[in-house]
Amino acid sequence: MTYKQVVKDTAKVLQSYLTYQAVRVIIEQLSETNPGQAIWLSDYSDQKKVQDSDTYISELIKENKELVLRILTVREDLAEQVLEFLPEMVKTNINQSNMEHRRHLLERLTQTQSSSLMSSPVDETNFKSNQSENKEE
Repeated sequence: MTYKQVVKDTAKVLQSYLTYQAVRVIIEQLSETNPGQAIWLSDYSDQKKVQDSDTYISELIKENKELVLRILTVREDLAEQVLEFLPEMVKTNINQSNMEHRRHLLERLTQTQSSSLMSSPVDETNFKSNQSENKEE
């Protein structure tokens, strides 16, 4: 897999996630102003896959054009607000997460090594005889 493909896939996932968040925002707004439409959009979104935002929006156009325009507007607004801070935040979070996982891994490795050393008792007689053999050589 190339970096170019990773970038494309990441952008698609992020686009779909922002669509999902836009739908959540709109359902929340509608629950206060138009509960019936909020329930309809919530049920519709449960039945359709928001994970594929392009397909979701294409299918929703057939059902409710007004909601599609609202989703597109909210998604664009979310993208403008979020994407400015995202690259640095993702880098920082990954670095911190990697550091924590490496620390836990090192702790486990050292615990495993020390416990295996502790569980195999050293025979002092054999140890001393091995030392004296090494001196003679």
